[in-house]
Amino acid sequence: MKTHLPTRAFGKTGMQITKLGIGAWAMGGNMWGPQDDAASMAAIRHAIDSGINWIDTAAVYGNGHSEAVIGDALAGLPADKRPLVFTKGGIVRDENGQNPRRIGERNHLRQELENSLKRLKVEVIDLYQMHWPSDDVPLEDYWATLLELKAEGKVRHVGLSNHDEGQLSRAETIGHVETLQPPFSMIRRETAGKILPWCAEHGTGVICYSPMQAGLLTGTMAAERVAAMPDNDWRKGSPEFQGEKLAANLKLAESLKPIAQKHGTSVSSVALAWCHAWPGLTATIVGARSPAQVDGWIDAASLELDAADLEVIAKAIETTGAGQGPARA
Repeated sequence: MKTHLPTRAFGKTGMQITKLGIGAWAMGGNMWGPQDDAASMAAIRHAIDSGINWIDTAAVYGNGHSEAVIGDALAGLPADKRPLVFTKGGIVRDENGQNPRRIGERNHLRQELENSLKRLKVEVIDLYQMHWPSDDVPLEDYWATLLELKAEGKVRHVGLSNHDEGQLSRAETIGHVETLQPPFSMIRRETAGKILPWCAEHGTGVICYSPMQAGLLTGTMAAERVAAMPDNDWRKGSPEFQGEKLAANLKLAESLKPIAQKHGTSVSSVALAWCHAWPGLTATIVGARSPAQVDGWIDAASLELDAADLEVIAKAIETTGAGQGPARA
């Protein structure tokens, strides 16, 4: 699709993507509590209208429900308004969304892809990634399957998600790892240590997930809000949302407010722009459950933090003790 927003080369894929992509995990419902499909579709369409040119999902999000919502939201859009669609396979949950199993067996992955194609209502998927390392077959086996799917034209590009630099190197000896999807945020910074440099060296595009750490870096989270979350919201049981870690994370988010005021933007956009400043990172995946949430971070698609901003943030990370990993590029 055409976009007025700045774009970046996505590794060696030939795709030019906006620095923000809409993430559809929460749109599957289930682990995030109830979600209204109409609100999800409105968020997708609003993101597209705002210039976002790609969307990320996975077969396991809501046991296929997220993909189905995306398929409905994009149905009927003209070619010049259709965003790139990225999805992932290799995880299966029970009907209640529990007890995940990581399956990389060839026939299973091929069937998963066929199911994703039907739900998304497309003939070819722009990017297909292995969601996590498999528990049932070696990396070499499932990566060979993804390369087969690309050769057959069922997917245009293939990549990995949640794999470390050692696993990336093993896969690269078989066929180029076009993309990687790791976690990365001001709080969860480990990816910056070895993985981003590996990807930069090998021409692997990187789209990170949870760049706002599931809402902790929005500037609107509070201990009271966490306490009021429904029991089926996975964040309630996350260590980053509890005790001293929660306090440190909220202090870090508070320290971003002067930078947001300086640029006339939101704390969320500052958190995202910080990610975009790291060498080797192409773009961030940002969740939205309504058009209003899209408006809360869309500025980050163009926002550039200066050296002074980045130094203030690095010192805040060190002072608060929030998270782990490098504080400076």
